Amino acid sequence: MPSFDITSEVDMVNLKNSIDAASKQITNRYDFKGTSANIEFNEKDKVITLFGDNDFQLDQVKDILLPAMEKKEPESSKRLEHKDVQKVSGNKVKQELIVRDGIDSDLAKKITKLIKDSGMKVQATIQGDTVRVNGAKRDVLQEAIAFVKKSITDFPLKFGNFRD
Repeated sequence: MPSFDITSEVDMVNLKNSIDAASKQITNRYDFKGTSANIEFNEKDKVITLFGDNDFQLDQVKDILLPAMEKKEPESSKRLEHKDVQKVSGNKVKQELIVRDGIDSDLAKKITKLIKDSGMKVQATIQGDTVRVNGAKRDVLQEAIAFVKKSITDFPLKFGNFRD
């Protein structure tokens, strides 16, 4: 029976490269000289921390980072979960961006419900952080891929492991 998997994985190499490129751009910018504007990446916890002297500068750091991420991997900024801006010593601020990896259970349930409610002759099952879709024909599976791509636009999904 033909099947495919719906996943969402972070390309860590592209993510690190885009953070490095944004950090270089920040250190070279004249208006950031002598400020606390900086980007740190905790690879183990998958947390990007942005630092700035004020909210405006923090927004400028974000305006540098997000296009750099999009350039390396399209739709990668959609997987970021923005935490609240925190005040650090004095008037300096920081913000954490959590990189969501894999499909969480809520999104997996949403995808399976979408597929079941669509009336297509396919079955969707949740397997850890992936959703496997089985169908009788390849054409029906390709319709399911197009339907899910059209319906879920707020999180980057990858369709792979297509088996006949």
